[in-house]
Order: sequence, then C-alpha cells, then structure tokens
Amino acid sequence: MIVCHCTQISDHDIRAAIDWMRSADPETIITPGKIYHALGKAADCGGCMPLFLDTMRASSKLEVPAQLANLRAGPIREKNNEGRRQGYRLSEQGSAA
Repeated sequence: MIVCHCTQISDHDIRAAIDWMRSADPETIITPGKIYHALGKAADCGGCMPLFLDTMRASSKLEVPAQLANLRAGPIREKNNEGRRQGYRLSEQGSAA
C-alpha cells in the first residue's frame, strides 16, 4: 500500500527501512525523518504523516531500546507564574493615581 503519494513510499518500504536501521544500530531511536533519509527521500506536504506513523507503530522492531525506556522524568509540575518575578502584571503593581 502506498503511504506517501508525494514520494511514492509504501508500507513495505517503511518496514524495510525500520528493519535495516534496527539491524545496523540496535540502540537507535527511529523517527519519520530518519526513515525518509534512509530511503533517500524527503517529506513534502505532510498529509501522509498520520498513516506514516501508524505504519511505523505497527512494526515490531520500532520499540525503544531498553536502556532508554525509563529515562522520562516524573510528572512535570507547572508553575503558576512561569518563572516571572512577583508583580510583573500592571494590575498587580497598584494604581499610580
């Protein structure tokens, strides 16, 4: 099945590129950009990205290497003031009447 009509990339091409990259470097992180590069092509309009990503995710060799799987930090806590100093808003600076 053709996944990217602009560059004529098929689902078979995507799976073959993933297999080749995983064989060449078992620890690599595989991205759509790396697949395009491995196939000697470049993304054009981006309309294929949802199907392209679904095809990538369906590959059994896409998994993240074990030593990188748990590197994500804990939940990110949002700051209410975005790191700005107190009283940065005009409404907080008081009236100069």
